[in-house]
Amino acid sequence: MDQLSQYIPVLILGLVAIAFAAGTLIASVFLGKRAKRNRIKDTPYECGMLPIGEGSTRLSVKFYLVAMLFILFDIEVVFLYPWAVIYKEMLRDNANLIFGSMITFLGILFVGYIYAVKKRAFDWKT
Repeated sequence: MDQLSQYIPVLILGLVAIAFAAGTLIASVFLGKRAKRNRIKDTPYECGMLPIGEGSTRLSVKFYLVAMLFILFDIEVVFLYPWAVIYKEMLRDNANLIFGSMITFLGILFVGYIYAVKKRAFDWKT
């Protein structure tokens, strides 16, 4: 029972958060201004243009492919930061191991990048 009593502050915080969210929503209903609604006010604003047609257009699959490739190569940087932070410490003990592992990692990603360039994956206009 002692361990469960440690969660009482977390439970209280959760209840306070829920009460605050519900309270602000209810207060906005009672205290908010009541405006006359009309069709012009309810139309979405599109930079001064009248909204004609469907709101969203379909994008090419190439667009999503480029987005996934961007995420892939962006995550590469996430793995480079810890390596750069501990590189100086690890250099004393395992200089060849840490450098070789990073060169291997970058080499594999470079091969993937060259493959994507050869397949024209970054060209979504064609």
